[in-house]
Amino acid sequence: MDNLKTGEVICKRRKELGLTQNQLAKSLNISFQAVSKWENNTAYPDIEMLPKLAATLNTTVDALLGYGSVITDYDKRYSTEEYYWGLMPNRICYDIMKILPPIKPYRVLDIGCGEGKDAVFFAKCGYAVTAFDISEQGIEKARRLAEYNKVEVRLFKADLFDYRPDMEYDIIFSSGVLHFIPQAERKELCDSMKAHTTNMGINALNVFVQKPFISRLPDSTRDEEKRHPWHSGELFGYYHDWLFHTCREEIFDCNSGGQPHKHCMDTLIAQKIEGGSEAYGTDI
Repeated sequence: MDNLKTGEVICKRRKELGLTQNQLAKSLNISFQAVSKWENNTAYPDIEMLPKLAATLNTTVDALLGYGSVITDYDKRYSTEEYYWGLMPNRICYDIMKILPPIKPYRVLDIGCGEGKDAVFFAKCGYAVTAFDISEQGIEKARRLAEYNKVEVRLFKADLFDYRPDMEYDIIFSSGVLHFIPQAERKELCDSMKAHTTNMGINALNVFVQKPFISRLPDSTRDEEKRHPWHSGELFGYYHDWLFHTCREEIFDCNSGGQPHKHCMDTLIAQKIEGGSEAYGTDI
C-alpha cells in the first residue's frame, strides 16, 4: 500500500470494506462527489478530515498517506547508539535565544524533534519544552538524552498530519520536517501554528526548497515521493503579517546517508505582534 497514492489507498480500503462511495460519504457527512475526487486524485482530503477518514476505513493516517515507509526509514536511522544528526543544536536555537532569552520558562514546542538534540538544548537553557516525533526510536533516544542531561522534556510520539497544538506556546520550532506536508495543506498548518503562538511569541522554521540546479539524492530508500520540497519564498508568504527577524535562503552540503549531496533551505524566524505599533513600542 505504501506505493499507492492517497486516493488509491482510499479506494482500495473502501472496496475491501464493501462500501460504496455514497456510503463512505454519508459516514463522513460529505458529498459522494468529494470521495470520487479523492479516489481520482483530483482533490485531497482536508487535514482535519484525515483522522475520521482513517477510522472509518479501519486504517491509520500514516497508511492513508503512504507514510509508513518514512517511519521505517527514520526508525532505522535512529536505531544505533550514535545520534544520527549529532548532538550540536541547530544554529536557529541560538537565534531564538537572542529574541526570547530564557529570562522565564518560555514554552517551546519542537515539531519533529528527531532524537531530541534541540529539545534537550532548549530545556538545558531553561525553557519549558514539549516535543514530538513520528519515530518511536527517536523519542526513546530523546528521553535518554534528556535523562543524561538531567532535564525535563515532555516527549511523545505523534504524527505531524494528526497533531495540532492544544495550547499556546511562546516558541514553535521545526527543523527539517515540513517537507512531508503537501502544498495543499501548508497554509492550514501554518495558520494553526500561528494561532497557537502567544502574542510576542515566535515561530522558527526551516524548509527544503527545490531548485532546478540541485539534484535530489537518487536513493530509493529515502522514499522521495513522500517528500514535497517548498518553493522559494513560499514559507515567508504564510507569515507576511508577522515581524521577520530571520529570513534567508542558503545552499549547503550534506552527507546524510553517507552520500555527499546539496540542499537548498529557506529559514524563517518570525514574531507575532498584536495590537499595532503600541504593542512593539515603536513608530512602525
